[in-house]
Amino acid sequence: MSTESRVPTPHGDGRSTTYRARRPIATLLLSHGAGAGVGSRDLQALAAALPRQGITVVLFDQPWVLAGRKVASPPPTLDDGLRAAAGRLRRTTPLVVGGRSAGARSAARCASGLGAAGCLALAFPLHPPGRPEKSRLDELLGAGVPTLVVQGERDTFGRPDEFPDGLAGVDMSVVPGGDHGFAVPKRGPVSQDEALGIVVEATLEWMVREVIGESAAG
Repeated sequence: MSTESRVPTPHGDGRSTTYRARRPIATLLLSHGAGAGVGSRDLQALAAALPRQGITVVLFDQPWVLAGRKVASPPPTLDDGLRAAAGRLRRTTPLVVGGRSAGARSAARCASGLGAAGCLALAFPLHPPGRPEKSRLDELLGAGVPTLVVQGERDTFGRPDEFPDGLAGVDMSVVPGGDHGFAVPKRGPVSQDEALGIVVEATLEWMVREVIGESAAG
């Protein structure tokens, strides 16, 4: 079961779709990439699986999606939307903000200011395809909170081996054979279901270890 609500932002209404855990121990707010809304396979897999583990998942569609536009609005407007969505949440459990691609960048920019306990970066676009010199690493490191990057092995926006080793506060999980959308070859090392299982399990393990565990210890 999910519930939808409109989210007023300075750039028009967005939409939150909430998948509520019965006894929530954390909340995960996720926004989408620049090419589509929250129907991507990774966001939907997390929304389907994590509430059963006590994590409420909120998927946020930016106003440009609801307006029917095919091109994302500028990065500052994405941050405004994410902040508006976070502002409508009841903060009764630790909050992790995240997203995929452009949504991951927005989450990293906003995490600290939102008082988030962690940041989930799915398919973080480390650089534009073919332009490794245009690094966005500083944006990722600027999250200021524990961060998990889940990256496809074949992601043209930044392969896992393009990220420096030993980044402080950043964990990395790799989807074997995965591209920027975590699609895998039919004869690749893992099936599509297994690839999505890696996304879910990596997120769950990290949240329990870095977010929920820290909250309980505090």
